[in-house]
Amino acid sequence: MKSNLKLNIREFLKYKFYNSLFVGISVGSIFALYAPLEPRVYSLGGIALAFGMLLIAKFYYKIMNIEYFFKISLFVELILLAVIGYFLLASYSYTSAFVFYCGYQLAFTFGSYLVRAETLFLRKTQPITFVDVVKQKGYLAGMFIAWGFYESLELFFGITDKQIQVYEIHYFLFCMELFIIFYLLKSFKRTK
Repeated sequence: MKSNLKLNIREFLKYKFYNSLFVGISVGSIFALYAPLEPRVYSLGGIALAFGMLLIAKFYYKIMNIEYFFKISLFVELILLAVIGYFLLASYSYTSAFVFYCGYQLAFTFGSYLVRAETLFLRKTQPITFVDVVKQKGYLAGMFIAWGFYESLELFFGITDKQIQVYEIHYFLFCMELFIIFYLLKSFKRTK
């Protein structure tokens, strides 16, 4: 059965930019978020991640189509939105760190699939180039924004506590995730 779902590359570029901006902003906060976890949790999480990626790869023959690409992309973004929402409600605790770690590991489980599917559905070198350039620009911009945010909290508000800084940036990340989902939904259109 042929899908009537099409990828809108212009909107997909916006999605990839905001997605990479999110990664750039959040990358430094992970160390503070994961602080309560023991090293063995990382080892166990790494094992689960590898098995999950192996399992997903076994199903490429079934899920390597645009319908699943859309659904899995949306699923991953919704996981991240839920994890950030949980953290904002629960604040710092062992449980919130564990939920955050598990959510990110679940999202990372689909990483290889999403990269391969993206390449498959972009099809040509030029759109792939545009996506990779947009991703790097978003990532760099995100790291600059995070740096500026943390510097501003210290300089203008006197907030030097790393946990408070990381907690505060997650309000911004929650809003960013809503933008990401919006542009992801716009990236896939049904045709008649």
